Amino acid sequence: MSRQLLLEIIPAPSPTLSNTVAGSNSAALEAASGLVPGRALYLWGPPGAGRSHVLKAIAAEKPSVFFDLASPAAEMMTWATRPITGSDLQLVCVDDIQEMLPEQQACVFALYNRWRELASTQDAFALAVTGDRAPMMMSLREDLRTRLGWDLVFRLDPLSDQEKFEAIQTYAQRQGLPLSAEVLDWMLTHYSRDIRQLFALVDALDRYSLSKHRSVTVPLLRMMLADRDFLQSSLPFA
Repeated sequence: MSRQLLLEIIPAPSPTLSNTVAGSNSAALEAASGLVPGRALYLWGPPGAGRSHVLKAIAAEKPSVFFDLASPAAEMMTWATRPITGSDLQLVCVDDIQEMLPEQQACVFALYNRWRELASTQDAFALAVTGDRAPMMMSLREDLRTRLGWDLVFRLDPLSDQEKFEAIQTYAQRQGLPLSAEVLDWMLTHYSRDIRQLFALVDALDRYSLSKHRSVTVPLLRMMLADRDFLQSSLPFA
């Protein structure tokens, strides 16, 4: 069975701050968790750093709108110009600003202006934006680059293999599933590099080991990944 098919059968859980592993990013996650109306946050980092994960996690916690490259510019501009009250919107999220078209960038520029206009009023909202590099290094219009640095700015770094190893080990222990170093190494080497996908794999392995009344070993893990009937019919999230 291909790795891509396995990732489709064992989907990662929805992004939440609770399933976000901090690593060296604890200050950035604290800022994201504490983002309140009237504040803005720009998160940047290389691919795999978890920018979209963190943005979707904070968007899920409060009334929000979420924009990315697929978002129509007209819809984005509507949110930048419509009457806003604190009861119907607390957060505007913009993911991967570096990929946006000029007309979308113009909308984000307008959103920043609206955010500043309302920041000290009862209708204030929070604004969270992600990109792949520091504000002044972005290939964007100059006035938008400046606005990315108006408030909080944090870099996100990808988790190291050791941090992933420790995070999976801790997660498995909380599930009551001791995993040997051999099993953990195999998961990191042969499965997804996405930490949420690895957490989902631990959940599946826990269920499989119980169904087979066997302790967790690399052969059992490989057996489970080859058992498509189990993956498709026995898991609640398949």
